Amino acid sequence: MRFLANELKNHLKNKVTVEGWVNSRRDHGGLIFIDLRDHTGIIQLVITPDTPDSFKLAESVRDEFVLKATGTMRERAKDLINPNIETGTIELVVDELTVLNKSLTPPVNTHDDGEKSSEELRLKYRYLDLRRPTMQNTLKRRSEFYRFIRNYMYDHDFTEITTPILANSSPEGARDFLVPSRLHPGKFYALPQAPQQFKQLLMVGGVDKYFQIAPCFRDEDPRADRLYGDFYQLDCEMSFVDDGETVRETIEPLFIDLATKFANKKLVLNSTPAKKFVGKDSPVPRLPYDFAMDTYGTDKPDLRYGLELIDLTEVFKDTEFKVFKTPCVKALCVKDAASLTRREIDEFTEKARKLGAGGLAYILYTDEGAKSPILKFMTEAEIANVQKLTNAKTGDAVFFGADDRDKVNKVLGALRIDFADHFGLKNPEEVSYCWVIDFPFYEWDDKLKKLDFGHNPFSMPKGGLAALESAKTDADKLAIKADQYDMVMNGFEVCSGAVRNYNPDIMYKAFNILGYNNEYVEARFSGMLNAFKFGAPPHAGCAPGLDRIFMVLESVDNIRDIVAFPKNGSGVDLMMDSPSTIDESQLDDLSLAIVDPDD
Repeated sequence: MRFLANELKNHLKNKVTVEGWVNSRRDHGGLIFIDLRDHTGIIQLVITPDTPDSFKLAESVRDEFVLKATGTMRERAKDLINPNIETGTIELVVDELTVLNKSLTPPVNTHDDGEKSSEELRLKYRYLDLRRPTMQNTLKRRSEFYRFIRNYMYDHDFTEITTPILANSSPEGARDFLVPSRLHPGKFYALPQAPQQFKQLLMVGGVDKYFQIAPCFRDEDPRADRLYGDFYQLDCEMSFVDDGETVRETIEPLFIDLATKFANKKLVLNSTPAKKFVGKDSPVPRLPYDFAMDTYGTDKPDLRYGLELIDLTEVFKDTEFKVFKTPCVKALCVKDAASLTRREIDEFTEKARKLGAGGLAYILYTDEGAKSPILKFMTEAEIANVQKLTNAKTGDAVFFGADDRDKVNKVLGALRIDFADHFGLKNPEEVSYCWVIDFPFYEWDDKLKKLDFGHNPFSMPKGGLAALESAKTDADKLAIKADQYDMVMNGFEVCSGAVRNYNPDIMYKAFNILGYNNEYVEARFSGMLNAFKFGAPPHAGCAPGLDRIFMVLESVDNIRDIVAFPKNGSGVDLMMDSPSTIDESQLDDLSLAIVDPDD
């Protein structure tokens, strides 16, 4: 019978068998010590010349050999106790040693101590990197994470149902991964960006509450908080629900429990303006999209800290300072920032310029008073009002943005995050949630030079068909709100949801406004439209992104560190050499040919 490292304290003076990998080997002449590692920890093996066969074999053992050892457990001598490991007070005196498999010299560090191997090397040899205790714990924690979520969903009467992987292309906002059909040459399946249409069809099919931990596939560029290719979300939907608040009230306790019970983190809300949007029965604010953009410069604000954008447009409405003669002037008051060096201010200024600003005006409030190159262009009243409205104290710094409102929000919103990073305002042991609601149903697409859907066409516009029919101008259309909502966690969007558009007339009209006729809608969404003509109930749902949530809960900076087999930052699987070329015969089966782009 095999015993695990974390069980051995209960078997002192007993004969046991252990198996695992060689973590390290030390030859002290008359004794050989081997630290044997399994997924639960490390146990020290002691091999003496009294067992000549085992001793000779131990002399040939190297790191990452796979061993089986049988012997007797005993306590270590007091001067040989290792307080750094859980089994540091015990050891196994080996009677019989077996090499189950040999190992080449590992090209990556399989320990948590010592120098960490580069990400590219770790991903190429991921099966070795996974042996590190940190990665073993991550895989185990992720399993517990999924179990925690499933238990919550079962306890709230959701039914787990899987949906197809080979599906049709749909406009979810990203590029599809297409799969050519062998049986139907020239036609393609698409891997689902989300099970959106299928889960709505389940509601039409009479399912009351559905969920699944669903794989989703999107051809989007990877980044630190977004995996390339495939990711997992908690996909859920509820029948006979016609308002987003019902969904939010149902799923919000899961978010809170994940933070406080699963991850043992503190739930906080440290931004005062957001507190007025907290309801009496919920600690999580519901922030209107327009408020979030105007107050934080982003629709995914981190509320572990304040640093709100302060509107100073009225202060400078009659200013003679030409830099502030703009449609909008806003400021950030950064506490204890007057100590910033000139070089540091220049670095923040350069970031502002990269975002489209002409520069970054500022005032430092020092023991000697206010200091800034722009003070000479401002009146005494303007200087006094800036300090009053920003509540700037000695030691603080105020940074300005002046331009059209959208650009000011964008620049100062990004600097707000940079200042929080610089001054260490993001406590990893804290979690702050908020719902962002009332997103624009339509938005202006600068690339297409026309209106487009804000999120996706499956959402219900607030006001229904009447709101669409009464919108005559582009301004009217841009004013329509969607019953959509995002959950934001520590500055990351971790969940999107909406009340669904289950009425064919509303769906036709939503597309007609953008210039698409009914035939286009029927061709793209015939499955859903036909189903909606047979008594579709009102329904709503959401889809929390599990990889990103788990990353935040585990206080990990790179999302690839919480996935067993991720692709690298270029979307390449270095371990499996994917993507790769395929044989000509396979192309022929699919009626495909590779075209040289240079031809």
